[in-house]
Amino acid sequence: MQTNEVTPSPLERRIDLSVSLADIEKDVEARLARLARTVKMAGFRPGKVPLKLVSQQYGPQVRSEVLGESVERAFGEKVREQNLRVAGYPRIEPKEDGVEGEVAFSATFEVYPEVKLGDLSERPIERAVFTVTDAEVAHTLDVLRKQRAVYEAVDRASEKDDRVVVDFTGRRDGEVFEGGVASDFPVLVGGGQMLPEFDAQLVGVKNGDTKTFDLTFPEDYHAKNLAGATVQFEIVVKSVEAPRLPELDATFAKALGVADGDIEKMRAEIRGNLEREVKRRLFGRTRDQVLEALVDSTSFEVPRALVEGESQRMAEQAKQDLVQRGVDPKNVPVQPEWFTEQAARRVKLGLIVAEVVAEHKLQAKPEQVRAQVEELAQSYEQPAEFVKWYYAKPENLRGIEDMVVEANVVEWVLSQAKASDKVVTFEELMGNAPQA
Repeated sequence: MQTNEVTPSPLERRIDLSVSLADIEKDVEARLARLARTVKMAGFRPGKVPLKLVSQQYGPQVRSEVLGESVERAFGEKVREQNLRVAGYPRIEPKEDGVEGEVAFSATFEVYPEVKLGDLSERPIERAVFTVTDAEVAHTLDVLRKQRAVYEAVDRASEKDDRVVVDFTGRRDGEVFEGGVASDFPVLVGGGQMLPEFDAQLVGVKNGDTKTFDLTFPEDYHAKNLAGATVQFEIVVKSVEAPRLPELDATFAKALGVADGDIEKMRAEIRGNLEREVKRRLFGRTRDQVLEALVDSTSFEVPRALVEGESQRMAEQAKQDLVQRGVDPKNVPVQPEWFTEQAARRVKLGLIVAEVVAEHKLQAKPEQVRAQVEELAQSYEQPAEFVKWYYAKPENLRGIEDMVVEANVVEWVLSQAKASDKVVTFEELMGNAPQA
C-alpha cells in the first residue's frame, strides 16, 4: 500500500497529558446526581428517577463529556505553563503507558510562528496619483446622459453608439447551434455587448439589410463547444436607432436625485462622488503593492492548521456564491484543496499585518474612526443619521476600525519603503468600472 508522507512542520509540538480517574468519576457522579433531580423518565415522577437508572441511560454520555472537558482543561494548563500560542486545534490521542489511576493522552498541535518583518528599505512602491478636474466631471455627465438615452429610428447607415435591432442565425457546419438564434435583438453598436468581430459587422448597415459573415470564437470562449470554432452568421437589420441624450437641465438634475434641480449642485455632487471613488481606487492600488511587499520580504513557516481552516472557509464561501447565482453546488463539487495556495497567502499576510500593528502601535484611534465614518457619510442623503447608526453599537464600527488599521499599515510601509508618486490617467484608474 502506498502512503503519502507529510513532512513534519517545524511549528509542530507534542505534549503529554494525564487526568485523574478518581477526579473524573467524582465529577461524573456529581453531574448524574444533578441530572436525576430534573430528568424525566416514564413511570417516575420528576426528581424521583433512581440514580442507577439515570446512570445506565446517561452515564456514558456524561462520562465522555467530563473526560473531554478534563483533557481540554489539562491541555490549557500545560500550554499556559509553557507559554505556547496554539494555532488551530490539537490532535488528542490516548496513550497506553499512563500511571495507574490516571488516563494518559498526548496532544499534537502547531504553534504560531515568530514573525520577523523583512527589510523594506529597498522595496520600490509607486503611489498612484490623480486629481479630479472639470474634464472628468464632464465625462461622467456624458456617461450618465448616455445611460438615459432615448433611441429613435433613423433612415441612415448605422454609426457607433447607435442601436440596431436585428434577427440573427448562427450555423456551424451548416447546422444551427444552440444559442445562435435571436429575433428583434437590440445591440448597441460599439457597446461591447457582442464579440468584436460581430460588433464590427453592425457598422454601416441600414434598415432592411441582410448580411452574412464568418466569425471565429476565441479559444477561451465560455461555451466550450464553440471555443475556437468558426461559424457563419446571417443577420437581418430590423431598424437603426440613434440616441437622443437628455438635456443638462433641471429635469435631468432631479432624475439624479437633486431635489431642487440645481445644475451646479448636481455637478458638485458628481465631483464629490468622483473624488471619493478616485481616492478609494488610488488607495487600493497602493495597498496592493504594500501587501505584496510585506509578503515578499518576510519569510516564515505558516501553520497548516490555519491554512486548512482558511481553505475550508473559502470553499464554503465559493459554494454560497454558486447558490446565489442559481447554481447547485452538487454540480460543482468545490474542494478546499483548490484554495490552499490562496489561503496560505491570506494567513501569512494576516500574521504579518498583526505583527506590524502590534509592534508599531498602529491600532485605530477614536479620532481616526470618527473621521472615516464622517467621510463615508458624505455619500448619503442624511449623513447625520448614517453616523448615528454606526455609533449606536460598538460592533457596527468593527469594519471601519479594520479600514483605519489597514490605512495605518499602508502609511507605515510607505514610510519604510522607496515610495514614489506615479501620475495615472482617469481611464487607467477607472478601467471599465462605472464612472459615477
